[in-house]
Amino acid sequence: MKAMDQSLSEILFSLGEDRQTYLGAVTPPLFQTSNFSFEGTEQMRKALQDEYTHSVYSRGNNPTLKILRQKLAALEGADDALVFSSGCAAITTALLSNLRAGDHMVCIKHPYSWVTHICEHILPRYNISVSYAENGSVDAYVAKTRPETRLFYLESPNTFTFEITDIEGVAAFARENNILTIIDNSYCTPLYQQPLSLGVDLVLHSASKYLAGHSDVVAGVLAGRKELIRRIYHSEYLAFGAVIQPFEVWLMLRGLRTLPLRLEKSSRNAQAVIQAIEGHPLIEKIYYPFHPDFEGYSLAKKQMQNSSGLFSVKLKVNHPSQIVAFADSLKFFLKAVSWGGFESLIFPAYTFYNFDQPTLDQTPWQVVRLYCGLEETPLLIEDVLNALNTIEHGRF
Repeated sequence: MKAMDQSLSEILFSLGEDRQTYLGAVTPPLFQTSNFSFEGTEQMRKALQDEYTHSVYSRGNNPTLKILRQKLAALEGADDALVFSSGCAAITTALLSNLRAGDHMVCIKHPYSWVTHICEHILPRYNISVSYAENGSVDAYVAKTRPETRLFYLESPNTFTFEITDIEGVAAFARENNILTIIDNSYCTPLYQQPLSLGVDLVLHSASKYLAGHSDVVAGVLAGRKELIRRIYHSEYLAFGAVIQPFEVWLMLRGLRTLPLRLEKSSRNAQAVIQAIEGHPLIEKIYYPFHPDFEGYSLAKKQMQNSSGLFSVKLKVNHPSQIVAFADSLKFFLKAVSWGGFESLIFPAYTFYNFDQPTLDQTPWQVVRLYCGLEETPLLIEDVLNALNTIEHGRF
Protein backbone atom coordinates (compact mmCIF):
# COMPACT_ATOMS: atom_id res chain seq x y z
CA MET A 1 0.00 0.00 0.00
CA LYS A 2 1.36 3.41 -0.92
CA ALA A 3 2.57 5.88 1.68
CA MET A 4 1.19 9.38 2.05
CA ASP A 5 2.47 10.99 -1.17
CA GLN A 6 1.45 14.57 -0.42
CA SER A 7 2.23 16.82 2.50
CA LEU A 8 -0.22 16.80 5.37
CA SER A 9 -1.15 20.40 4.68
CA GLU A 10 -1.87 19.65 1.02
CA ILE A 11 -4.17 16.79 1.98
CA LEU A 12 -6.05 18.68 4.70
CA PHE A 13 -6.29 22.07 3.02
CA SER A 14 -6.49 21.49 -0.73
CA LEU A 15 -6.79 17.88 -1.91
CA GLY A 16 -10.07 17.34 -3.77
CA GLU A 17 -11.04 21.00 -3.48
CA ASP A 18 -11.53 22.68 -6.86
CA ARG A 19 -12.43 26.14 -5.62
CA GLN A 20 -12.94 27.53 -9.12
CA THR A 21 -15.98 25.31 -9.54
CA TYR A 22 -17.71 26.80 -6.50
CA LEU A 23 -17.07 30.52 -6.89
CA GLY A 24 -13.76 30.57 -5.03
CA ALA A 25 -15.29 29.67 -1.67
CA VAL A 26 -12.52 28.78 0.78
CA THR A 27 -14.68 26.13 2.45
CA PRO A 28 -16.28 23.54 0.13
CA PRO A 29 -20.05 23.97 -0.19
CA LEU A 30 -22.48 21.58 1.42
CA PHE A 31 -24.40 19.64 -1.23
CA GLN A 32 -27.45 18.98 0.92
CA THR A 33 -29.34 17.01 -1.68
CA SER A 34 -30.60 13.46 -1.93
CA ASN A 35 -30.79 13.33 -5.72
CA PHE A 36 -28.96 14.50 -8.86
CA SER A 37 -30.47 15.29 -12.28
CA PHE A 38 -28.96 14.87 -15.75
CA GLU A 39 -29.17 16.98 -18.88
CA GLY A 40 -29.74 13.98 -21.09
CA THR A 41 -30.88 10.36 -20.89
CA GLU A 42 -27.54 9.08 -22.17
CA GLN A 43 -25.68 10.90 -19.36
CA MET A 44 -28.06 9.35 -16.88
CA ARG A 45 -27.48 5.89 -18.33
CA LYS A 46 -23.69 6.23 -18.11
CA ALA A 47 -23.87 7.47 -14.54
CA LEU A 48 -26.07 4.56 -13.48
CA GLN A 49 -23.55 2.15 -14.98
CA ASP A 50 -20.87 3.49 -12.62
CA GLU A 51 -22.25 4.97 -9.40
CA TYR A 52 -18.82 4.47 -7.84
CA THR A 53 -17.52 7.56 -9.64
CA HIS A 54 -20.74 9.49 -10.45
CA SER A 55 -23.22 11.31 -8.24
CA VAL A 56 -26.64 9.74 -8.77
CA TYR A 57 -28.15 9.46 -5.30
CA SER A 58 -26.57 10.56 -2.01
CA ARG A 59 -26.93 7.05 -0.57
CA GLY A 60 -23.85 6.37 -2.69
CA ASN A 61 -21.99 9.46 -3.88
CA ASN A 62 -22.19 13.16 -3.18
CA PRO A 63 -19.75 15.94 -4.23
CA THR A 64 -19.07 16.93 -0.61
CA LEU A 65 -18.49 13.29 0.29
CA LYS A 66 -16.12 12.83 -2.65
CA ILE A 67 -13.76 15.45 -1.19
CA LEU A 68 -13.80 13.77 2.22
CA ARG A 69 -13.15 10.31 0.74
CA GLN A 70 -10.10 11.60 -1.11
CA LYS A 71 -8.65 13.19 1.99
CA LEU A 72 -9.23 10.15 4.22
CA ALA A 73 -7.73 7.78 1.67
CA ALA A 74 -4.68 9.99 1.24
CA LEU A 75 -4.14 10.21 5.01
CA GLU A 76 -4.15 6.40 5.29
CA GLY A 77 -2.06 5.87 2.15
CA ALA A 78 -5.06 4.01 0.66
CA ASP A 79 -6.48 4.00 -2.85
CA ASP A 80 -9.95 4.95 -1.65
CA ALA A 81 -12.16 5.19 1.41
CA LEU A 82 -15.83 4.80 2.24
CA VAL A 83 -17.60 6.81 4.93
CA PHE A 84 -20.45 5.39 7.01
CA SER A 85 -23.07 6.65 9.44
CA SER A 86 -21.13 5.13 12.37
CA GLY A 87 -18.04 3.16 13.26
CA CYS A 88 -20.23 0.11 13.89
CA ALA A 89 -21.59 0.39 10.35
CA ALA A 90 -18.05 0.37 8.98
CA ILE A 91 -17.13 -2.66 11.10
CA THR A 92 -20.23 -4.69 10.22
CA THR A 93 -19.95 -3.89 6.52
CA ALA A 94 -16.26 -4.79 6.47
CA LEU A 95 -16.95 -8.16 8.08
CA LEU A 96 -20.09 -9.18 6.21
CA SER A 97 -18.62 -8.18 2.86
CA ASN A 98 -15.64 -10.49 3.33
CA LEU A 99 -17.08 -13.51 5.15
CA ARG A 100 -19.35 -16.29 3.89
CA ALA A 101 -21.20 -19.16 5.52
CA GLY A 102 -18.71 -21.74 6.74
CA ASP A 103 -15.87 -19.24 7.11
CA HIS A 104 -13.85 -18.73 10.28
CA MET A 105 -12.47 -15.47 11.68
CA VAL A 106 -9.79 -14.81 14.30
CA CYS A 107 -10.41 -11.69 16.39
CA ILE A 108 -8.14 -10.04 18.92
CA LYS A 109 -9.25 -10.70 22.48
CA HIS A 110 -11.00 -7.76 24.19
CA PRO A 111 -11.96 -5.74 21.10
CA TYR A 112 -14.46 -2.90 21.11
CA SER A 113 -17.55 -4.24 22.91
CA TRP A 114 -19.82 -4.12 19.86
CA VAL A 115 -17.29 -6.17 17.88
CA THR A 116 -17.69 -8.83 20.55
CA HIS A 117 -21.47 -8.59 20.13
CA ILE A 118 -21.17 -9.02 16.36
CA CYS A 119 -18.88 -12.01 16.81
CA GLU A 120 -20.99 -13.68 19.49
CA HIS A 121 -24.54 -12.93 18.36
CA ILE A 122 -24.68 -11.93 14.70
CA LEU A 123 -22.02 -13.83 12.74
CA PRO A 124 -23.10 -17.24 14.14
CA ARG A 125 -26.53 -16.71 12.56
CA TYR A 126 -24.78 -16.94 9.20
CA ASN A 127 -22.69 -19.99 10.14
CA ILE A 128 -19.55 -17.90 10.58
CA SER A 129 -17.39 -18.96 13.53
CA VAL A 130 -15.01 -16.80 15.54
CA SER A 131 -12.00 -17.58 17.71
CA TYR A 132 -10.08 -15.08 19.84
CA ALA A 133 -6.32 -14.57 19.78
CA GLU A 134 -5.13 -14.48 23.38
CA ASN A 135 -2.85 -11.53 22.62
CA GLY A 136 -1.50 -9.55 19.70
CA SER A 137 1.45 -11.81 18.88
CA VAL A 138 1.83 -13.68 15.62
CA ASP A 139 1.88 -16.97 17.54
CA ALA A 140 -1.50 -16.18 19.11
CA TYR A 141 -3.11 -15.68 15.70
CA VAL A 142 -1.36 -18.75 14.26
CA ALA A 143 -2.65 -20.85 17.16
CA LYS A 144 -6.27 -20.00 16.32
CA THR A 145 -5.98 -20.31 12.53
CA ARG A 146 -7.91 -23.10 10.81
CA PRO A 147 -8.11 -24.25 7.17
CA GLU A 148 -11.38 -22.29 6.84
CA THR A 149 -9.99 -19.08 8.37
CA ARG A 150 -10.65 -16.18 6.01
CA LEU A 151 -10.19 -13.05 8.12
CA PHE A 152 -8.08 -11.64 10.95
CA TYR A 153 -9.55 -8.76 12.96
CA LEU A 154 -7.05 -6.52 14.74
CA GLU A 155 -7.38 -3.55 17.06
CA SER A 156 -4.12 -1.93 18.12
CA PRO A 157 -4.08 -0.44 20.62
CA ASN A 158 -7.45 -1.41 22.00
CA THR A 159 -9.16 1.40 23.83
CA PHE A 160 -9.44 0.41 27.47
CA THR A 161 -6.33 -1.52 28.44
CA PHE A 162 -4.36 -0.72 25.27
CA GLU A 163 -2.95 -4.11 24.28
CA ILE A 164 -0.65 -3.86 21.26
CA THR A 165 -0.73 -6.20 18.24
CA ASP A 166 2.30 -7.04 16.11
CA ILE A 167 0.64 -5.59 13.03
CA GLU A 168 3.40 -6.29 10.51
CA GLY A 169 4.00 -9.84 11.73
CA VAL A 170 0.31 -10.80 11.83
CA ALA A 171 -0.30 -9.23 8.41
CA ALA A 172 2.66 -11.10 6.89
CA PHE A 173 1.37 -14.46 8.17
CA ALA A 174 -2.10 -13.61 6.88
CA ARG A 175 -0.83 -12.81 3.38
CA GLU A 176 1.09 -16.08 3.24
CA ASN A 177 -2.14 -17.93 4.02
CA ASN A 178 -4.55 -15.88 1.87
CA ILE A 179 -6.28 -14.40 4.92
CA LEU A 180 -7.70 -10.88 4.81
CA THR A 181 -6.68 -8.48 7.59
CA ILE A 182 -8.81 -5.64 9.01
CA ILE A 183 -7.68 -3.28 11.76
CA ASP A 184 -9.39 -0.61 13.86
CA ASN A 185 -7.00 2.38 13.81
CA SER A 186 -9.24 4.82 15.71
CA TYR A 187 -6.86 5.33 18.64
CA CYS A 188 -3.82 6.38 16.62
CA THR A 189 -5.46 7.98 13.58
CA PRO A 190 -3.48 7.90 10.31
CA LEU A 191 -1.10 10.49 11.76
CA TYR A 192 0.27 8.21 14.48
CA GLN A 193 0.02 4.79 12.79
CA GLN A 194 -0.25 3.60 9.17
CA PRO A 195 -1.38 -0.05 9.22
CA LEU A 196 -1.72 -0.31 5.43
CA SER A 197 2.01 0.36 5.07
CA LEU A 198 2.57 -2.56 7.50
CA GLY A 199 0.67 -4.95 5.22
CA VAL A 200 -2.92 -4.76 6.49
CA ASP A 201 -5.67 -4.96 3.84
CA LEU A 202 -8.40 -2.74 5.29
CA VAL A 203 -8.26 -0.08 7.98
CA LEU A 204 -11.31 1.31 9.73
CA HIS A 205 -12.09 4.14 12.12
CA SER A 206 -14.75 5.39 14.42
CA ALA A 207 -14.56 8.85 12.84
CA SER A 208 -16.70 10.16 15.70
CA LYS A 209 -13.41 10.33 17.61
CA TYR A 210 -10.36 12.29 16.48
CA LEU A 211 -11.16 12.53 12.77
CA ALA A 212 -14.29 14.60 13.32
CA GLY A 213 -13.03 15.84 16.64
CA HIS A 214 -15.81 18.07 17.97
CA SER A 215 -18.21 15.57 19.60
CA ASP A 216 -20.99 16.48 17.17
CA VAL A 217 -20.64 13.80 14.47
CA VAL A 218 -21.14 10.03 14.49
CA ALA A 219 -19.35 8.41 11.54
CA GLY A 220 -17.17 5.51 10.41
CA VAL A 221 -14.45 5.05 7.79
CA LEU A 222 -13.15 2.07 5.82
CA ALA A 223 -10.05 2.46 3.63
CA GLY A 224 -7.92 0.18 1.49
CA ARG A 225 -7.12 -1.03 -2.02
CA LYS A 226 -9.40 0.14 -4.80
CA GLU A 227 -10.54 -3.34 -5.80
CA LEU A 228 -11.64 -4.10 -2.22
CA ILE A 229 -13.34 -0.74 -1.68
CA ARG A 230 -15.06 -0.79 -5.06
CA ARG A 231 -16.41 -4.29 -4.47
CA ILE A 232 -17.79 -3.32 -1.07
CA TYR A 233 -19.25 -0.10 -2.49
CA HIS A 234 -21.24 -1.86 -5.22
CA SER A 235 -22.65 -4.45 -2.84
CA GLU A 236 -22.91 -4.04 0.93
CA TYR A 237 -22.31 -0.27 1.07
CA LEU A 238 -25.18 0.54 -1.28
CA ALA A 239 -27.37 -2.31 -0.07
CA PHE A 240 -27.09 -1.67 3.68
CA GLY A 241 -27.55 2.07 3.29
CA ALA A 242 -25.61 2.96 6.45
CA VAL A 243 -24.27 6.11 4.80
CA ILE A 244 -23.23 9.39 6.34
CA GLN A 245 -25.40 12.41 5.58
CA PRO A 246 -24.02 15.42 3.64
CA PHE A 247 -24.11 17.79 6.62
CA GLU A 248 -22.06 15.38 8.76
CA VAL A 249 -19.61 15.05 5.85
CA TRP A 250 -19.23 18.83 5.81
CA LEU A 251 -18.63 18.86 9.57
CA MET A 252 -15.98 16.18 9.17
CA LEU A 253 -14.18 18.25 6.54
CA ARG A 254 -14.17 21.12 9.03
CA GLY A 255 -12.82 18.85 11.77
CA LEU A 256 -10.02 17.40 9.65
CA ARG A 257 -8.46 20.85 9.15
CA THR A 258 -7.29 20.94 12.76
CA LEU A 259 -6.58 17.22 13.28
CA PRO A 260 -2.78 17.57 13.72
CA LEU A 261 -3.12 20.38 16.26
CA ARG A 262 -5.87 18.67 18.25
CA LEU A 263 -4.09 15.33 18.29
CA GLU A 264 -0.81 16.87 19.41
CA LYS A 265 -2.44 18.86 22.23
CA SER A 266 -4.48 15.88 23.43
CA SER A 267 -1.38 13.66 23.45
CA ARG A 268 0.74 16.23 25.30
CA ASN A 269 -1.98 16.68 27.91
CA ALA A 270 -2.24 12.94 28.51
CA GLN A 271 1.50 12.51 28.86
CA ALA A 272 1.71 15.46 31.26
CA VAL A 273 -1.12 14.11 33.44
CA ILE A 274 0.48 10.65 33.49
CA GLN A 275 3.83 12.11 34.52
CA ALA A 276 2.15 14.05 37.34
CA ILE A 277 0.26 11.09 38.81
CA GLU A 278 2.50 8.07 38.18
CA GLY A 279 4.11 8.27 41.61
CA HIS A 280 0.88 8.77 43.52
CA PRO A 281 0.24 6.05 46.16
CA LEU A 282 -3.25 5.35 44.75
CA ILE A 283 -2.01 4.63 41.22
CA GLU A 284 -1.45 0.88 40.97
CA LYS A 285 -0.97 0.63 37.20
CA ILE A 286 -0.93 2.89 34.14
CA TYR A 287 -2.17 1.61 30.80
CA TYR A 288 -0.61 3.78 28.10
CA PRO A 289 1.29 2.54 25.01
CA PHE A 290 4.13 5.05 25.36
CA HIS A 291 4.64 4.61 29.11
CA PRO A 292 8.02 2.86 29.68
CA ASP A 293 6.49 0.40 32.17
CA PHE A 294 3.72 -0.65 29.78
CA GLU A 295 4.01 -4.26 28.62
CA GLY A 296 3.70 -3.41 24.91
CA TYR A 297 5.95 -0.33 25.04
CA SER A 298 8.71 -1.55 22.69
CA LEU A 299 6.30 -2.73 20.01
CA ALA A 300 4.23 0.43 20.33
CA LYS A 301 7.34 2.58 19.82
CA LYS A 302 8.24 0.50 16.75
CA GLN A 303 4.94 0.80 14.88
CA MET A 304 3.38 4.00 16.26
CA GLN A 305 4.65 7.53 15.70
CA ASN A 306 3.08 8.72 18.94
CA SER A 307 0.45 7.77 21.50
CA SER A 308 -2.73 9.80 21.70
CA GLY A 309 -4.70 11.36 24.56
CA LEU A 310 -6.50 8.27 25.91
CA PHE A 311 -5.14 6.19 28.79
CA SER A 312 -6.34 4.16 31.76
CA VAL A 313 -5.22 3.78 35.34
CA LYS A 314 -5.91 1.08 37.90
CA LEU A 315 -6.59 2.67 41.26
CA LYS A 316 -5.41 1.06 44.48
CA VAL A 317 -8.83 1.08 46.17
CA ASN A 318 -10.93 -1.43 48.09
CA HIS A 319 -14.52 -0.44 47.34
CA PRO A 320 -16.48 0.82 44.30
CA SER A 321 -17.58 3.84 46.33
CA GLN A 322 -14.00 5.11 46.04
CA ILE A 323 -14.22 4.89 42.23
CA VAL A 324 -17.47 6.83 42.33
CA ALA A 325 -15.89 9.44 44.61
CA PHE A 326 -12.88 9.80 42.31
CA ALA A 327 -14.98 10.23 39.17
CA ASP A 328 -17.50 12.56 40.80
CA SER A 329 -14.75 14.76 42.26
CA LEU A 330 -13.39 15.66 38.84
CA LYS A 331 -14.53 19.07 37.61
CA PHE A 332 -13.15 19.11 34.07
CA PHE A 333 -13.50 15.45 33.03
CA LEU A 334 -17.05 14.74 31.93
CA LYS A 335 -18.47 11.30 32.71
CA ALA A 336 -19.16 10.00 29.21
CA VAL A 337 -18.30 7.33 26.68
CA SER A 338 -16.31 7.95 23.48
CA TRP A 339 -13.27 10.24 23.21
CA GLY A 340 -11.36 12.30 20.65
CA GLY A 341 -13.29 15.55 21.02
CA PHE A 342 -12.33 18.89 22.55
CA GLU A 343 -13.49 17.94 26.07
CA SER A 344 -11.81 15.70 28.65
CA LEU A 345 -13.71 12.57 29.71
CA ILE A 346 -13.68 9.80 32.31
CA PHE A 347 -15.12 6.32 31.82
CA PRO A 348 -14.89 3.99 34.87
CA ALA A 349 -14.91 0.26 34.10
CA TYR A 350 -17.12 0.02 37.19
CA THR A 351 -20.06 1.33 35.12
CA PHE A 352 -19.99 -1.93 33.13
CA TYR A 353 -20.35 -4.07 36.23
CA ASN A 354 -23.26 -6.06 37.49
CA PHE A 355 -21.86 -7.44 40.73
CA ASP A 356 -24.75 -9.91 41.01
CA GLN A 357 -23.62 -11.56 37.77
CA PRO A 358 -19.82 -11.25 37.67
CA THR A 359 -17.84 -12.52 34.68
CA LEU A 360 -14.28 -13.80 34.82
CA ASP A 361 -13.10 -12.11 31.64
CA GLN A 362 -13.78 -8.51 32.53
CA THR A 363 -11.67 -5.38 32.97
CA PRO A 364 -11.08 -4.91 36.73
CA TRP A 365 -13.60 -2.52 38.26
CA GLN A 366 -10.72 -0.51 39.71
CA VAL A 367 -9.71 0.63 36.18
CA VAL A 368 -10.80 4.06 34.97
CA ARG A 369 -10.22 5.41 31.48
CA LEU A 370 -9.29 9.05 31.08
CA TYR A 371 -9.32 11.08 27.89
CA CYS A 372 -7.45 14.38 27.88
CA GLY A 373 -8.98 16.99 25.64
CA LEU A 374 -7.81 20.47 24.75
CA GLU A 375 -8.05 22.24 28.11
CA GLU A 376 -5.01 23.91 29.73
CA THR A 377 -2.55 21.27 30.94
CA PRO A 378 -2.13 22.55 34.54
CA LEU A 379 -5.90 22.61 34.96
CA LEU A 380 -6.21 18.90 34.08
CA ILE A 381 -3.26 17.90 36.26
CA GLU A 382 -4.67 19.73 39.26
CA ASP A 383 -8.12 18.24 38.69
CA VAL A 384 -6.87 14.64 38.68
CA LEU A 385 -4.56 15.15 41.65
CA ASN A 386 -7.37 16.74 43.67
CA ALA A 387 -9.65 13.79 42.89
CA LEU A 388 -6.94 11.32 43.95
CA ASN A 389 -6.37 13.22 47.17
CA THR A 390 -10.11 13.19 47.85
CA ILE A 391 -10.24 9.42 48.04
CA GLU A 392 -6.79 9.06 49.64
CA HIS A 393 -7.90 11.14 52.60
CA GLY A 394 -11.44 9.78 52.73
CA ARG A 395 -13.18 13.07 51.95
CA PHE A 396 -16.33 11.54 50.51
